[in-house]
Amino acid sequence: MRPTGRISFWTVRSMYIRVTVCVRTQATCGSTHLLCGVAQQRAFCMMAAGTLAQGKSEGRKGAEGTGVRKRGVDGRVRSFEEIPHTGRSGWINLVKFWREDRFRQLHKHTERTFDALGPIYREHVGTQSSVNIMLPLDIAELFRSEGLHPRRMTLQPWATHRETRQLSKGVFLKNGEEWRADRLLLNKEVMMSAPVRRFLPLLDVVAKDFCQMLQARVEREGKGEEGKRSLTMDPSPDLFRFALEASCHVIYGERIGLFSSSPSLESQKFIWAVERMLATTPPLLYLPPRLMLLVGAPLWTQHASAWDHIFSHAEARIQKGYQRLSSSQARGSEAAAGGQYTGVLGQLMEKGQLSLDLIKANITELMAGGVDTTAVPLQFALFELGRNPEVQERVRKQVRTSWPQAGGDPQRALQGAPLLKGTIKEVLRLYPVGTTVQRYPIKDIVLQNYHIPAGTMVQACLYPLGRSAEVFQEPHRFDPGRWGSSREDGQKGEGAGGFRSLAFGFGARQCVGRRIAENEMQLLLMHILLNFHLSVSSSEDLKTTCTLILQPETPPRITFRKL
Repeated sequence: MRPTGRISFWTVRSMYIRVTVCVRTQATCGSTHLLCGVAQQRAFCMMAAGTLAQGKSEGRKGAEGTGVRKRGVDGRVRSFEEIPHTGRSGWINLVKFWREDRFRQLHKHTERTFDALGPIYREHVGTQSSVNIMLPLDIAELFRSEGLHPRRMTLQPWATHRETRQLSKGVFLKNGEEWRADRLLLNKEVMMSAPVRRFLPLLDVVAKDFCQMLQARVEREGKGEEGKRSLTMDPSPDLFRFALEASCHVIYGERIGLFSSSPSLESQKFIWAVERMLATTPPLLYLPPRLMLLVGAPLWTQHASAWDHIFSHAEARIQKGYQRLSSSQARGSEAAAGGQYTGVLGQLMEKGQLSLDLIKANITELMAGGVDTTAVPLQFALFELGRNPEVQERVRKQVRTSWPQAGGDPQRALQGAPLLKGTIKEVLRLYPVGTTVQRYPIKDIVLQNYHIPAGTMVQACLYPLGRSAEVFQEPHRFDPGRWGSSREDGQKGEGAGGFRSLAFGFGARQCVGRRIAENEMQLLLMHILLNFHLSVSSSEDLKTTCTLILQPETPPRITFRKL
């Protein structure tokens, strides 16, 4: 094949000239999973951009723009050992993390470290080692080398729980061909357009019911004249109830009554168990879980107990679903069900392509991952819309036009209001639920002109990516319109359209519950904006903390005023 060459000259900065020389050689790939539908390309890039001293970089000041490649004086690709790092001893670093409470501020820690060391660095904490990156071109190169069976970091505490309890693992914890086979079957029920059309009405009715409940509460507890009352409140408990109710409706095909005046204590315990599981996961990631199990560490006991309760809750729901399906089949399923959508669980059981144990494992993972990961971004969304009234009005205007025209069809309503999707993407840019996306390249690659051996865990760090002035114009401005297909003025750098919105991951290993979560959040925001004006008492930035997910230190208080 013929290589194509390109030489470009950059502006004079800091009294030297940066010269980028990129040689791209097209190559075929046997994988059926190709990036953007074209043959993969390997790029070898070198830049005369100053020097590195003793393996330490110049920092971000020497890394402006999204395509920077650092090199040594001799122009060679630098070794893995020369990548800037935060310290060679994983155990000393772990002690620092504990002492300085970095686990809860992991997103800020990565941002500060990129500022100090530049757009790539190594970190060794406890038993975990990684190379961390944050620029879109590097992230693109990483995903080009993920292979047919992409791997991300195994959450070993979760895996140890399944192994010690002799439970099957879902796709979140699997790798290789076994992962791929199960994932393709799940995709048919949760990712493809046909099932999405079928479960959207279930999400829509839960969103409507939530707003009716909220209207009644505002009318009952709010201030002002009747019909125009307003109520200032912490909506987070109600958002968690909404997320669980919506997830259960889609996954199990039934409502569990969380909007009633006396919701079940069992459902609240499930929410508490999910929160405890998420909070205890990060510190266990850097310690040997089997050792924690052997010594009976309280941290492990709390973690395992939380998972036990999550599985117990799912088991009860799955048993009910199995009995319902068996009863329907005995009477003739179509007549009994009236042709209605029976939920993800019902669809998997009817088709029988996964064993009951694998169905249980994957349904439990979907439920455990579908509450906090939607309820928390909704808190951030309400806050940002409340402190940006002009943005709120633009989104509401679009929704008010789209909803009547859709004639009650939620899919058409969302298609007619793209700013709703832009709002979710903008919220997840500023407040990514998971702060990193990990991959293990199947071949040696070059990132920032450093050699990365195959099999190295590389993390794309989403919090500094989303707030980088090198990637986004005015990164701290909340602007859902920056994600419009007709404009890229809110983004910067070469190839501005790609690898900037990665909150749900990418490719074959992206979040399996993505379609449920995206539509769930958009539909709730749509109905809230149709019924309420949102405001906040303070426009100061929210302080955030990191468990396994990013969340506010203190849930924001939102004022809901009836329209």
